[in-house]
Amino acid sequence: MKYQIVGKNIVVTDAIRNALEKKLSRMNKYFVIDNDIDCRAVVSKIRSTAKVEVTIFTKHMIFRAEESDADLYAAFDKAIDSLEGQMRKLKTRLSRRNRVGLGEAIAQAIAFDNIEDATVNEAENKVVRLKSIYLEPMSLEDAIMRMEALSHKFFLYLDAEDNLISLLYIRNDGGYGIIQAENKVK
Repeated sequence: MKYQIVGKNIVVTDAIRNALEKKLSRMNKYFVIDNDIDCRAVVSKIRSTAKVEVTIFTKHMIFRAEESDADLYAAFDKAIDSLEGQMRKLKTRLSRRNRVGLGEAIAQAIAFDNIEDATVNEAENKVVRLKSIYLEPMSLEDAIMRMEALSHKFFLYLDAEDNLISLLYIRNDGGYGIIQAENKVK
């Protein structure tokens, strides 16, 4: 695993670097380790609060944790615990489906997201319900209003301005995000 440790409003000393790399080495048990796995850690200090953002990039997935604490090393521990929780959850989900270890499952799997409108039978891995929708051209404001009215975390629509298929979603930081298809609908 290749490490990149960056400091914002703080100087990353050898002690901080060594402590973070030692704690991140606990993650090695979850991966088939090779040089294709990168780990980026951003350590920042704002007033009396330390914040740690850790992102692990693999070929097929990205894992990310962001934690804050008054103590920098406690923030490290919280971030690593959060990442390990994500790994265990994913390992359980993939092992139920594939009966292989997480490293092999990540290497073999294409990211699969649970969608509210399609349910998967875990025993047979078959889609048992499919929902078709007609994408109405609408503005971003209309899409936000409809998503909030439905109490969904995402909404698929056809952008009226540029005629692109767009996915509106609620971000963890409280804002909205949009993913757009590059090919236009004719």
